[in-house]
Amino acid sequence: MKPFSIIGSAACVLVLFCSGCETASYAPLPEQPTATTTVRLSPGDVIKLVFPGTKELDQSQKIRADGKVSLPLVGEVSASGKTLSEFQSELAGLYKGQLRNNAVLVTLETGTATVFVSGFVTKPGKFTFDRPTTVFQAIMEAGGASEYGNIGKVHLVRTVSGEQHTQVLNLKSAMTGQTTKVNYVKDGDVVYVTQRIF
Repeated sequence: MKPFSIIGSAACVLVLFCSGCETASYAPLPEQPTATTTVRLSPGDVIKLVFPGTKELDQSQKIRADGKVSLPLVGEVSASGKTLSEFQSELAGLYKGQLRNNAVLVTLETGTATVFVSGFVTKPGKFTFDRPTTVFQAIMEAGGASEYGNIGKVHLVRTVSGEQHTQVLNLKSAMTGQTTKVNYVKDGDVVYVTQRIF
């Protein structure tokens, strides 16, 4: 991610503090990670698998668009939507009858999310982030809310199983030091900053 200047970030902070005072509703999106939830694997992530007892099986694989990876001895396994520990435990179970030492270590080598940030932001556009990245960070990457942007009413639009879901977020608390739920972006998300009502 490209760093922005201290002056630019200060301007963004002032714009955010001056945003309107609308109250936003909060309806969590399906599979929405929070601050207490581990980020889940997604298509496009590259995972590394290490087999301590059978080093020749060690490999790195990119999770396909269908959410699966093809592994030796056990075939195709669905990885998308699972945490690293969940996927690791599942693989240990699958390899139990195949290997004397069925331990498998799974790590995330790369995880990227392409997100569209639009509406009343300084630099709307398509951005690619290393996960985990929050909605607030995505907006800041787009230059922050514009003069007319309402950081208190941000729409997070996500497609899940062919259906579009919208969550309305109030991110003003992120600027006041309050403890809030963290909303992470996922690949394909649209973040829309609404207009501030004067």
